Amino acid sequence: MSDGSVALEGVTKRYGSETVVAGISLAIPAGEFFTLLGPSGSGKTTTLSMLAGFVMADEGRVLMGGRDMTRVPPRGRGLGMVFQNYAIFPHLTVAENVAFPLSVKGTSKSEIAARVAEALAMVKLTGFETRYQRQLSGGQQQRVALARAIVAHPRVVLMDEPLGALDKNLRYHMQVEIKDIQRRLGMTVIYVTHDQEEALTMSDRIAIMERGRIAQMGPPREVYEKPQSSFVASFLGEANLLRVRRDGPAVRGPGGSVLVAAEGGLSAAEGLAFVRPEKVRVESGRAEPAPNRLTGKVLHASFLGNIVRYEIDAGDGATLLCDAANAAGVEPHRPGDIVTMIWRPEDSRFLAA
Repeated sequence: MSDGSVALEGVTKRYGSETVVAGISLAIPAGEFFTLLGPSGSGKTTTLSMLAGFVMADEGRVLMGGRDMTRVPPRGRGLGMVFQNYAIFPHLTVAENVAFPLSVKGTSKSEIAARVAEALAMVKLTGFETRYQRQLSGGQQQRVALARAIVAHPRVVLMDEPLGALDKNLRYHMQVEIKDIQRRLGMTVIYVTHDQEEALTMSDRIAIMERGRIAQMGPPREVYEKPQSSFVASFLGEANLLRVRRDGPAVRGPGGSVLVAAEGGLSAAEGLAFVRPEKVRVESGRAEPAPNRLTGKVLHASFLGNIVRYEIDAGDGATLLCDAANAAGVEPHRPGDIVTMIWRPEDSRFLAA
């Protein structure tokens, strides 16, 4: 592999009559942190397995560094790999586990010792060399797996939900550390997860998968704030999707006009107006004039720590979620309160129903 670029060209995988991955094409430049995100059964792990060589594509090509690797076995692809279950050998010490990829290549003992020390320092496990799996916490085992993946200095590292078994706080710290190591080494990371927050935190670009296809691909902020379908809008975080219809230049929804950004416009007569809960401002009493104003009754108020999430009945069968900061001196609204919801047209999009 001459560089860390990766590409898929029309890659398809079938199991019997079921198409698990359907003609995916994408290009990942060297040094990018690229995430495959989607629900169970969307094809993301199968796609990663075809990149690794564990599964062979029925159609299409897998390219790495410009070379066709479609039929090359895993050992010939020069990849690092971090598995969901870590796959640490219980009969080997930490140092021996990390050294394993170099040992099978016949690397000299002096170079192995230097590389292992470097990798363990990078994942902050210096001093753990002689411990066994049973003597390590879940987070430490994850670090061993990461050190083993990078010890041979691969240009590309594949990660299959490596943080799924960790608690929330440790998961966040490991997200930061993985991203930092990726930047320092300049390696390409292709990461699989079903955790939306993890994908938004770590990725340079995200490909959201649905039923074996890429529903949308782009930088985290773009796919979060400008979804191209109701599936992407609702899968990537909380979303309000109001049933609306066109009435001349306006879009009519519950309570009157609902304006949407022109770039999100469709020619359809009916559709969905999309807006994120944090983009909606909730006010009591007389609200200032605004393009988008809906009046409703608070059904529920949920305290979530840094925010208060309101569920508000806007009439005509529409319910909106609205997130307000848990700021000092701000009295929360209570169930039964009549409130006004306001948001900017540029924070809304018109999507196909």
